Amino acid sequence: MSRITLEEMRRKSLALIEEYDPESELLTSDPDIAQKHNDVINYILYELARIKKIPRYVALPVTAGQLVTFEDLKNADGKEVYQVSRIMGVPYEPKANGTIFKMLATGLAEIDYFIYPERITSDTPPEHILELSDDALEIAPYGIAADLLKSDVSTEYGSVYGTRYESMLQRLDPRNQISNIYVDGGVMI
Repeated sequence: MSRITLEEMRRKSLALIEEYDPESELLTSDPDIAQKHNDVINYILYELARIKKIPRYVALPVTAGQLVTFEDLKNADGKEVYQVSRIMGVPYEPKANGTIFKMLATGLAEIDYFIYPERITSDTPPEHILELSDDALEIAPYGIAADLLKSDVSTEYGSVYGTRYESMLQRLDPRNQISNIYVDGGVMI
């Protein structure tokens, strides 16, 4: 997990567009950028989280016939659920396009799922640690810069940063790890 803070992300994106002002409490002297900066960061982090997913796991005691929802998973760790990856331990039936799961037996449901990052608002403290992986966070400033400058018609920097961001997105590896398989005793082929 990353150790990059919201303040560091703000500094990186502002430095990229040459709007960084270390003397300002908001890190920029441009009021328009200051007003929308956190909203743009939030948008880009949510976009990246759909590509480079943030995994979570919960072991949930369930009963036969119980419906497990995204809200139940959110209650397990307080994070908005994006997608369920896998359920093991008890048989189940997906309902409502995979957003509700009907448990077919009583037992312990082991659930792997993905979450959205914590929402960035104007009240988010600067020391807040961003939840995405380092590789995703390293390309985020380009997406942020592109969105901040997209309405600036006097320069082409918004589209330059947007093109660079899109190119970097294409090369972002969506896997969190590379799977390893260990076979004890060898395999006869």
